[in-house]
Amino acid sequence: MNLVVRRKPPLFSISRPLPLVPSPACHAPAAGEASTSRRSRYSTAAPGEKGSPSSLSSSSSSSSKFPEYELPSVTWGVIQGRKERLVSRVIISDYLKTLGIAPNELADLELPSSVDVMRERVDFLTRLGLSVDDLNAYPFLLACSVRKNMIPVLGYLEKLGVPRPRLGEFVRAYPQVLHASVVVELAPVVKFLRGLDVERSDIPFVLQRYPELLGFKPEGTMSTSVAYLVSIGLWPRDIGPMVTQYPFFLGMRVGTTIKPLVEFLVSLGLPKRILAKMLEKRPYVLGYDLEETVKPNVDALLSFGVRRESLPSVIAQFPQILGLPLKAKLSTQQYFFNLKLKVDPDGFTRVMEKMPQIVSLHQNVMLKPIEFLRGRGILDEDVANMVVKCPQLLACRVELMKNSYYFFKSEMKWPVQELFEFPEYFTYSLESRIKPRYQRLANKGIRCTLDWFLNCSDQRFEERLRGDYIEADAPGPSFVMGGKLEMPGSHLVSDKEEDESDEEVLYRRTISL
Repeated sequence: MNLVVRRKPPLFSISRPLPLVPSPACHAPAAGEASTSRRSRYSTAAPGEKGSPSSLSSSSSSSSKFPEYELPSVTWGVIQGRKERLVSRVIISDYLKTLGIAPNELADLELPSSVDVMRERVDFLTRLGLSVDDLNAYPFLLACSVRKNMIPVLGYLEKLGVPRPRLGEFVRAYPQVLHASVVVELAPVVKFLRGLDVERSDIPFVLQRYPELLGFKPEGTMSTSVAYLVSIGLWPRDIGPMVTQYPFFLGMRVGTTIKPLVEFLVSLGLPKRILAKMLEKRPYVLGYDLEETVKPNVDALLSFGVRRESLPSVIAQFPQILGLPLKAKLSTQQYFFNLKLKVDPDGFTRVMEKMPQIVSLHQNVMLKPIEFLRGRGILDEDVANMVVKCPQLLACRVELMKNSYYFFKSEMKWPVQELFEFPEYFTYSLESRIKPRYQRLANKGIRCTLDWFLNCSDQRFEERLRGDYIEADAPGPSFVMGGKLEMPGSHLVSDKEEDESDEEVLYRRTISL
């Protein structure tokens, strides 16, 4: 058995610059001599002449033929041994601990071999606006390279229009973005949004509101969500404004979130055409939890006396009612109506069916028009009946009600009983409808009811003035599921008008929201 004797190189050889290419004659370092042998293995001495002065001088002259090379921190880990990597990891862990960052989550990740590189990453993220708590919440940020990950991604976001002061907040909301590839992952999402007719100026707003959108694949969840909404009646060109208003639906799964909600609303009697228009105007309805919010709210409406056939009309008029803490609000408002407005529970239910927005009206706002009417000498019972007939009174401005009331008393000089019969008088504009139409009635000497000359379109009003008769007053259109809208006297006005279906009425109500 041949023994190989190695001599340690002189101490001064440690300070020599390392040649770019090691000698092929070098051997693996022995245990305990990793540091010294690593440097000695770059020696060009021939076998049998190791350690001699002549070999050192010859190696010095031969190594001068190669360009001198200093190992940068980024590539230092390439030539590090296992022991050196462990030492570097301990040093980096100690550095992170001094900053208050727990390195436990980084145990399975490859860390830079130099603490200077880690210090550069921490400083960059800190200047971006992230705190130590943010780094502890998502320590994998420290595994991102400043030049390969952070700068390209942040530069792309800034190019899209995300303000530089908001980049830190963006990363805090969605730190995984720094791991993404601009070309492979981020750019396709932006291209998909542009394909949905999202305005270029709206893209930074959409991404800041829902940064996780950058983590979805366009051909996956986002495409299926859009396709399903189009299948129920939404126009493709309407998807873009929906995304700008509520981008979160692009990340919802059709089978578990969107489709069950849509099918439940359709089962209540809401036509798909109306539902599509409602979602176009109020896309946040898609974010209501079906089991925890929507179904309990529908049950609450039924328990307070709202008829099942009235549910589609209630939902179409006020879609937000599906997402409110409804049971508590209904209990509070019902008590208020009974105590302050003298409206019994049955009357409250009728008010709810006509104007479901009252569940969100502040009680002080509703009291002001009531106090105004009572101040005019109208009895509480009559005021309560007026509210049940026309719940919109509760949202009227008192200043406008005063002007309309004084015109009614001083100019028209009609009995107050007319207001009891048609309280909607206060909801019409005095200058644009009441005064002009009353003047024309007065010039013709026509005496009629408030309902007759106010509750009609301009075209129908002209037809009534030209007619030789005054048709009987008829109630306004009302929504009844399962049948047509009946408009008494409509055949006397125009032969071209046809009865509207329940879907058309809901469509008009949704459009007017």
